[in-house]
Amino acid sequence: MRTDVLVIGSGPAGGGAALALASLGVEHMVITKYRWTANTPRAHITNQRTMEIFRDLGIEDEVIAKGTPNELMGDTVFCTSLTGDEIGRVRTWGTHPARKADYTLASPSTHCDIPQTFLEPIIVGQAAANGSRIRFDTEYVGLTQDDDGVDVLVRDRVTGHEYTIRAKYVIGADGGRSQVAADVGLPFEGQMDIAGSMNIVFHADLSHLVEHRPSVLYWVLQPGSDVGGIGLGLVRMVRPWNEWLIVWGYDINQPPPDVDEDMAISIVRELVGDPELPVTIRSTSLWGNNKMYATRYRAGRVFCMGDACHRHPPSNGLGSNTSIQDAYNLAWKLAYVLRGTAGEALLDSYDAERSPIGKQIVLRANKSIEEFGPIFAALGVDGGDPELMQQHIAARADNTPQAAGQREALRKALELKDYEFNAHGVELGQRYASNAVVPDGTPEPAFDRDPELYYHPTTWPGARLPHAWLGTRDGRKVSTHDLAGKGRFCLLTGIAGEAWAEAAGKVAEQLGIELVAHVIGPGREHIDLYEDWARAREVDEAGCVLVRPDAHVAWRSAGTSDDPAAELSRVLSQVLAR
Repeated sequence: MRTDVLVIGSGPAGGGAALALASLGVEHMVITKYRWTANTPRAHITNQRTMEIFRDLGIEDEVIAKGTPNELMGDTVFCTSLTGDEIGRVRTWGTHPARKADYTLASPSTHCDIPQTFLEPIIVGQAAANGSRIRFDTEYVGLTQDDDGVDVLVRDRVTGHEYTIRAKYVIGADGGRSQVAADVGLPFEGQMDIAGSMNIVFHADLSHLVEHRPSVLYWVLQPGSDVGGIGLGLVRMVRPWNEWLIVWGYDINQPPPDVDEDMAISIVRELVGDPELPVTIRSTSLWGNNKMYATRYRAGRVFCMGDACHRHPPSNGLGSNTSIQDAYNLAWKLAYVLRGTAGEALLDSYDAERSPIGKQIVLRANKSIEEFGPIFAALGVDGGDPELMQQHIAARADNTPQAAGQREALRKALELKDYEFNAHGVELGQRYASNAVVPDGTPEPAFDRDPELYYHPTTWPGARLPHAWLGTRDGRKVSTHDLAGKGRFCLLTGIAGEAWAEAAGKVAEQLGIELVAHVIGPGREHIDLYEDWARAREVDEAGCVLVRPDAHVAWRSAGTSDDPAAELSRVLSQVLAR
């Protein structure tokens, strides 16, 4: 059995790779040892960058239809139980009035919450509809590679039959304990299993406790709780407001707990704060928090992505988003190399661009866990007798200088959680440096606000294309992102830069690639209605911005050129390793 690309795994990374490859017309196959897609909700926060990718791949509307909208995501609550004392709230995922404009201006797409159980069937189903060959119940056994391809031994889990699939390239998207990454010897830094957690998925109608403070996350602090553990739990909305997932921590240095149905119901009722609550337990599982990342994502003709490369707690909601973004980055590069319109060296840029992002999100997610420390300290629950800790929580209501200091410390501690729940710069601010980006000779733009909390739009080569709404001849609005993508390079210029647009057609024919050019201005197909693009482009009207198929800027020119065709040909040849 032969294919151009074999994808191992069908989660957000593998499914995302399949959908992107299918949309690009790349022959590929997906294998997964499971009989179907995710059976527990796991990942759920879907950020703007991922929604932009879904927009390009044609599934944004379906994801929105099956997800929980942004306006219901934002009142993250800290409390002693859902019926108990409320400690505070943090406005999250851009729902704070002071942050909403940042998010609205940054992207044509909005955050939504869609559990992995709903998202994976959309991705995999659309991939299959577009031509993906997907084999369930098919387990990866091992691989050997040579100069021309990779032989992958697989096992049919229904019949036990083993056979070999020959692929030109392999994508290892087989999760946080990736056998593919181990087999090809990817180097890692960090540590696995640094903390223990349990998941409890359950059904219960909690609308009377939460619909007046809608959120996806309700953090419960119960030192000395009757159900044991470390005293901090999370009640997470899966579907409003009757399907939920509880995350409850346990000491990983002790034997793992045996979470039977009685224990699961007890934990649910304790964290909700209703000892008579009707509960239906759907599933339970144990898992470890990790702090590990690969320093290299490629070994010959094998590439890894997603949790196979970056392993971290779910804080910040970055895991599945980064996995899908890994896939989107690699897919177009594989397509161009397989078509013969790019050199093999283009594939080196995947590792150069994505491995720093993987490291960033692993460290950020773990730091967000550490940022609970100041909350514990402010409340006086960072160790000691459980009864005394509960007294410390209650003491913040006292009219004493000590209680006033405690309240001020708690306020500052909750502000720190912005870095977990409103890290807009982490989500949108990736700036790539690789052989697939051509510098324009300008220094990297400085950050005038916190680079983790705030996205800084720029057309500096390597950055994500800034979003701006443009008008069409018939009065409709389209985003600059709608002009890019679809597996094509895109050139944006103004009326004074029409020579760039004319040159683009010649260069596209010369190189055998798709390169669309858009002249933005009065009387043209697209009009800068609000002058937002003029403010965002950072080049003269006579200049141009060249955008890669993944909506990152490949190169830009501040103004005109004596020979725009030669300049474009030089730049694209460099990007494509020709």
